[in-house]
Amino acid sequence: MALNRHDLTRGGILKKLLQVAIPIMGTQLMQMAYNLTDMFWLGRTEQSVAAVAASGLAGMYLWLGMAFLFIGRTGSEIGTSQNLGRGDIESAQGYARDSVRLSLILGIIYGLILLIMAGPLISLLQVREQNVFESACDYLRIVSVGIPITYVSAAITGVFNGAGNSRLSFWANAIGLLVNMLLDPLMILVWGWGVKGAAIATVIAQTTVCILFVLFVKIHPHRPFEHFRIFGKIDYSRFNQIMSWSLPIVFESGAFTLLAMVVTGMASAWYGETAVAVQRVGSQIESLSWLIGGGFSSAVTAFVGQNYGARKWSRIRRGYQISIFALLAWEALVTLLLIFCGRYFFALFLQEPPEILDMGTTYLRILAGCQLFMALEGACAGTFRGMGRTLPPSLCSIATSLLRPALCWWMAQWMGMNGLWMGITVSAVLRGLLIFIWFTLYQRQIPKTDEAGPVFLSTA
Repeated sequence: MALNRHDLTRGGILKKLLQVAIPIMGTQLMQMAYNLTDMFWLGRTEQSVAAVAASGLAGMYLWLGMAFLFIGRTGSEIGTSQNLGRGDIESAQGYARDSVRLSLILGIIYGLILLIMAGPLISLLQVREQNVFESACDYLRIVSVGIPITYVSAAITGVFNGAGNSRLSFWANAIGLLVNMLLDPLMILVWGWGVKGAAIATVIAQTTVCILFVLFVKIHPHRPFEHFRIFGKIDYSRFNQIMSWSLPIVFESGAFTLLAMVVTGMASAWYGETAVAVQRVGSQIESLSWLIGGGFSSAVTAFVGQNYGARKWSRIRRGYQISIFALLAWEALVTLLLIFCGRYFFALFLQEPPEILDMGTTYLRILAGCQLFMALEGACAGTFRGMGRTLPPSLCSIATSLLRPALCWWMAQWMGMNGLWMGITVSAVLRGLLIFIWFTLYQRQIPKTDEAGPVFLSTA
């Protein structure tokens, strides 16, 4: 083991943040590349719009499954970082193992639900075209096989992130991406499997990543713990603590996705497959913003978690300040790219029918309006969660997500399809402002010196 090199409680703050953040952001970029690779090749099939729309509709349920995926990842990330920060390696390992075991159980359950209920679930999204419906069902059934694998990988990712070593996660996902990029054109175009081929390639790539993660956590020289057993009994007290950390995030992610699905249902019912395809491609391009922001936020969680365990309040304060400025700089760049280069990005994936380029360009320009506010959300949420305070960011997200369908419906009445996109932007702006105000008020409770004040309760 080599934990000292990944100790986030000492050394330059920006350097330590970037040490964890850059590999995580690279991993998040690769996750975006997974999705973009699928869309790139599906966009070159004979029925490109229908194929992209089908994968997008099925993808809503994979997105919904992120809510349960976060249980294991949150437990491993917070449990590992806080306990390593206070020097309790045995407890850190216990949280890591139990989080992985819990993820495996949840992944099997959710995967079976998607496999058995694919048809009824896709029907809920009000799909009008029969070919899109059938392709979406096929895609969902195939990718459901990989759900348990993905959940285990996410929990082990949390273990490495919490230990301050996010590089191994990066390399595992890089190899998985390479596998996906090689298989996609072969299965989608050469063998003519279309949407089914994209799904099969994804599952094979996810399996590759999971195998690498298991090897890394068990035998790699820089693994966080000497001995790591995936199978075994879950400790009841640690289970309760993991759930107290993660349940707010579960409700946050679930509410966000469910209400986003309502908006997708509106787009599908009112404007058809073209609107769904625009949203699918546009949201993946925009993920350049929120995946990177989320990756940096995970790094902040690990940094704050270790320093919280070590009671280094001044580093927590300074880390928050540095992270918010770094995220604002990134989101400012993304804003400019979405405004001035959106048409070029969109044309890489869909060009037919011709009017879809104009629709996609407008979509990205509207979403550019909320990017800076997402920087506020990333820095504040990461700091809150590193201290075990998962409830505030979740409440902010749930409250604004509840407003999203109403805003989209109201704005669509007088702006048409663009009103749907405007509702998404306004709700994101409100979310960023709300959590920033909450954290600014809460920050007064954080001791100003390392010697002052008791350790806060690390529950929600």
